[in-house]
Amino acid sequence: MGHLLCALWAEEEGQTLVEYSLIVALISVTLITALGFVSGKIQAKYSSIRDAM
Repeated sequence: MGHLLCALWAEEEGQTLVEYSLIVALISVTLITALGFVSGKIQAKYSSIRDAM
């Protein structure tokens, strides 16, 4: 029983996938948040360009 628990504890096969998934999730949340802050400025810039035409 002890060997089985040690083998399961030491198994790192899925660990890399979970780490990459967490990194992708963190980057996605960061980009979505940044886009939320910047979207108003982008929309205002496009509106001023459209009005100038």
